[in-house]
This record gives sequence, structure tokens and C-alpha cells, in this order.
Amino acid sequence: MGKSLLHTPEGVRDIYGAEFAAKQKIEERLAHVIHLYGYRDIQTPTFEFFDVFGNDIGTTPSRELYKFFDKEGNTLVLRPDFTPSMARCAAKYFMEEKLPIRFSYSGNTFTNTGNLQGKLKEVTQLGAELMMDDSVEADAEMISMVIDALKNCGLKEFQVSIGQVEYFKGVCSQAGIDKDTEQKLREFISSKNYFGAKELLEEKQVRRDYAKVLLNMADMLTDAGGLAEAKKMVNNERSLMAVERLEKLYQVLCTYGVEKYVSFDLGMLSKYNYYTGVIFKAYTYGVGDAVVKGGRYDHLPGYFGKEAAAIGFVAVVDDLMEALNRQHLKPELKEEGVLIVYEKEAFAKALVQAKELRSQGISAELIARIPEKSREDYERQAQTNRQKKVVWIERQGQ
Repeated sequence: MGKSLLHTPEGVRDIYGAEFAAKQKIEERLAHVIHLYGYRDIQTPTFEFFDVFGNDIGTTPSRELYKFFDKEGNTLVLRPDFTPSMARCAAKYFMEEKLPIRFSYSGNTFTNTGNLQGKLKEVTQLGAELMMDDSVEADAEMISMVIDALKNCGLKEFQVSIGQVEYFKGVCSQAGIDKDTEQKLREFISSKNYFGAKELLEEKQVRRDYAKVLLNMADMLTDAGGLAEAKKMVNNERSLMAVERLEKLYQVLCTYGVEKYVSFDLGMLSKYNYYTGVIFKAYTYGVGDAVVKGGRYDHLPGYFGKEAAAIGFVAVVDDLMEALNRQHLKPELKEEGVLIVYEKEAFAKALVQAKELRSQGISAELIARIPEKSREDYERQAQTNRQKKVVWIERQGQ
């Protein structure tokens, strides 16, 4: 029984020492850029009422939520996603606000999925949300901020892939596809499952010309020049407007000077149904999933009573850390602080030394010397703890 208690449940893990320090450094670098853009921190509860993440909102499926009850019998869930919480906060605290609202946040999210494929059930996320601004400039600000933040973390090679949910929805509406079929098709196209999408379209007897466009979307990864071809494939206003929005977005991103990091994928469709327009994901080497995910969710705040356009993103810190490690770009951690090793008779002198260092803002760790331990043992410990030096206090206080 004792040994089993030493292990963590499936999908969670302990982080300690240099690894945790590196993770904190990555979070600091992400947050620094977000704050430079004028975003202000907000903290929301780790658990909320079930309905905040309910099926009507289009967030994580109920079966993947960690659910429990309070003493009044209310169903509560550990948050699987920050975005609905941000929409709730906007409605609660900024109901009458007409000017743009900029939130930033960090914390852990929890997803109770059995299909882990090496993924964690508890991950740290850090992100930002911009509300009350439906402009293409707001879209560009969010994507530019992602690029600046990833560069500040040390990443050199990455790509932000941009999609547009309305392009897909426009074709589905024109083809007369019902909501349930649209959801299944969304999953097939998002996972690039061409054969699953084709079989579903044939089963539902979708017109061949519409089916062809939808199937082409599964492999529609292009640069800005390919957007003109995407326009030629459709003839409904909703899809055409979606591509025009992407063209305008690209022009603004060029003004930011970040266009080399950008590509377009009209087959990108999130599992979250609350996305309404531009969506994007950032990919890099070393991890199989996106390290940043985001998009526009103009209808979500309305579920909480506030009609407000909104766009945001979240960086998955654990995946970003893994990518940096595999690319040998993990943050350098400075040596700092002092390890004071003292003979027991010299404790008072050692304490004076420690207090003096601490008053100067220098970390000082006190440890009584064990006779059977050599100086090399303590020097190795200091090196492991990234301490700058070891101070020895002898019996006489020297």
C-alpha cells in the first residue's frame, strides 16, 4: 500500500527542481509579451458550475469532464478550458462596458479522457482574450502576439496555421447538411480523415459538387496566394466573406511584419463548437500537437448575457516546454544563492551570515555539516540546486 501511494494517477505528474524552474521561466516570458500588448491578469476558480461548460456552449464533452457535487447538490466541474470562464467574467464584471476588454490568465486545466496517447490530463495553460472588438485588426493583434511570445520563449522555427470556420459552415449550409452530420464531418476534416468524410457524405447523399469542396478542405493547406483558389471553389456569400476576411488579415499581419510565420489551412476545424470565425494553431518541432490554439468566439459571451465579439488564444505550457527541450532551446537557468554549511557549534555565526545575505536579497540555505559527508558532497548538492557558491563555517566561526 505504501509503495502505491508514491505514484500519481494516470495522466498527471510531479515537476520539481530545474524542470519546474524552466517551466516558470517559460511562463514569465509568455506573460511578459502579453502584458506588453496591454493585457491584464485575471484569476478564475479551478472549478465552476457544470453549466459553464455544458453541451449548449460547445466546449469539452461531458464524458471528459471531472465532475463532483457540493453539499447543496450542485454539479461542479474542474475547468477543462479557460475560454468559457473568461466569457462568464466579461458578463459578470463588464456587462455595461463598451470599450475593448483585455484579459490574460494562467492556471491548470483538467480533461478526463481515456485516449491519452501520451498526453497529460492536467496541463498548465497561459493565454489572453480580447473582447468587444470584432475587427480584423483584433485578429491580427492576437496572432502577432502569439508569434512574439513564442519568439520570446526562444523558439526559432514554428508556424501559425490560420483557418476560418465560416468557410466550412457556409458550404455545409448551402449543401443542406444538418447539425449532427456537420459535427461528424467537422471531426473527420479536422483530423484529416478523408475516407471517413467521403463515406459520411455519400451516406447522406450530399451533392457531388458540394462534397468535392468539403473533401478538398481536408487537404487545403496553402500560403496567402492560395486563398484566391479557395474563393473559386465556392459560390456562397458566407464562405466568400470568410476568405475575404483572411485576405484582409494577411495584409494586417504583413504590416506587423510577421507574415513569414503564417500559413492558411481551411480544413482546420476545432473540437470546440463555440468558434465562429478565424481560428489558428501554432506548430513546432518536437511535439505532435499545437503548442498554441486560439480563435474567434463571437457568440459565446451571449450565453452568459453579454453580446460581445471576442477572440483569444491559449499556450499549452507543458507542450511548449517539451518542444523547447527537444530542440535544445530550453531556458538557461542562472546560478544564484549560497549554500552555508556549518559545524553545529557555529550555528549562531552561520545564522548571522545567512541573515546578512538575505537582507541583500540573496538566497541563503543553512545546513548543518554531517561528519561522514565530504566537502565534495555538499559542492555537488549546491551544483544540483544551481547555487553560486558554498560557504563553510568552522567551529571558530571562520
